[in-house]
Amino acid sequence: MLVVLFLICPWITRFRDDETREGFAPVQSSLLGLLALLLAFTFAMSAARYDARRHVLIEEANTITTALHRADLYPENERKQLKAYFKEYIDARLTFHDAGMSSKDLEETTSRSTDISDKIWAIAVSSANGPDPFVRSSQMIPALNNMIDVVTTRNATRQATVPDSIVLMLLALCIMGSVIVGSGKPRPGRLACITFALMISSCVFLIVDLDRPAGGSITLDDIHQHMERLRATVANEH
Repeated sequence: MLVVLFLICPWITRFRDDETREGFAPVQSSLLGLLALLLAFTFAMSAARYDARRHVLIEEANTITTALHRADLYPENERKQLKAYFKEYIDARLTFHDAGMSSKDLEETTSRSTDISDKIWAIAVSSANGPDPFVRSSQMIPALNNMIDVVTTRNATRQATVPDSIVLMLLALCIMGSVIVGSGKPRPGRLACITFALMISSCVFLIVDLDRPAGGSITLDDIHQHMERLRATVANEH
């Protein structure tokens, strides 16, 4: 769609007056420079957000693993309860990843994760009131705090996309750039227009795809395998 749009734009304005066409030269240079700047700026924003999502996903897998290991400090009955809840919690976090961009599914899976983490927290707090609880409580409570807090961080990074106003401004500049390129002197050939349209549309597509990894071809599935392996490990223990 973008390629077709950027191919049509150079032929929208056809100036036959050479003087008018020559007047577009300074505008062409400044507009294309501004377009290049905004493309670089937007790409940097989307890449930073993608990298933040990768880091927080790894952090979540690590915090769950830490809390899961510290569940071994508890007596047999409590340990079995904790491991069962951790299994459900990991399932909920896997469902959160698979929810894509659906806000309803994301809210439901987040609510489910919160309910399960509250049950885990209740067991940890109840055990802290028992005899000689200091060692296991001092280990488990901070680990659970980190596990719960990272959910909020992950939700925030998932929602932190490039603002729509910047994307719209980028598209507007791309369209204007295509028009100006076709209106300059000398008039560019068909191959030059096709090359320009392909390059610009590819950059815009890459920026949007990188900014929304849950709904495009660039995903976080490779990083999420850490969580899937953790789920397999917990399942084997049962």
